[in-house]
Amino acid sequence: MRGAGAVAKDPEVRRLSRFDVIERAVHWVNAALFAVLLATASALYIPSVSAWVGRREMVKALHVYSGLALPVPLLLSAAGPWGRRLRRDLARVNRWSADDMRWLRSVGRDGFAHLGKFNPGQKLNAAFIAGASLVMMATGSIMRWYGPFPLRWRTGATFVHDWVAALIAVAIAGHVVVALRDRDALRAMVRGWVTVRWARAHAPLWHSEVTADQREAVKRASPKVNTPPSAATGR
Repeated sequence: MRGAGAVAKDPEVRRLSRFDVIERAVHWVNAALFAVLLATASALYIPSVSAWVGRREMVKALHVYSGLALPVPLLLSAAGPWGRRLRRDLARVNRWSADDMRWLRSVGRDGFAHLGKFNPGQKLNAAFIAGASLVMMATGSIMRWYGPFPLRWRTGATFVHDWVAALIAVAIAGHVVVALRDRDALRAMVRGWVTVRWARAHAPLWHSEVTADQREAVKRASPKVNTPPSAATGR
């Protein structure tokens, strides 16, 4: 049997940094905001839950301002030099390759698709949540500050808001289920790293990119040895 020391030295279980502190903080702050939104929405729209809540106006205000706060963590985190890796990952999410489309057409069953850091399912989920959040902010604002808007706008905003909220709840539930099934990916969002084995299996293009960057960094950090002319010529 291989001992713990042998496992620790195995290159296949070596750690690769996947998300830095800023990226993980943005994810969990947004997760907390979505949890507040879902909880307060339940208190506002489900009668059996509403019966447990006494201060309805406070719940409504918490729901509205939590929704308006959604883009703030992302914007603050991506604004400065501390958000360099976050900005790179946002760019990755918006890029689609032929292998991404191949994976998507097979619904993830094509094992020969070479994927980058994020798979197409993650990219679609991010795009949907981003777009749906903007729709929810717009329709929620119309519902909250309805004075300037005609009745048909308010009615339409309520209809769209309710249905998009249901779709977001389904998307979040699916996201949680997938995360719990892939413990390595979940650990990356908690502790920031994945193993080389996981990266090779699930994100081979990103693995190649990271290891190439590491080799380049080692090469730059290695001290250059000046060889005397006599040694170089053998004289």
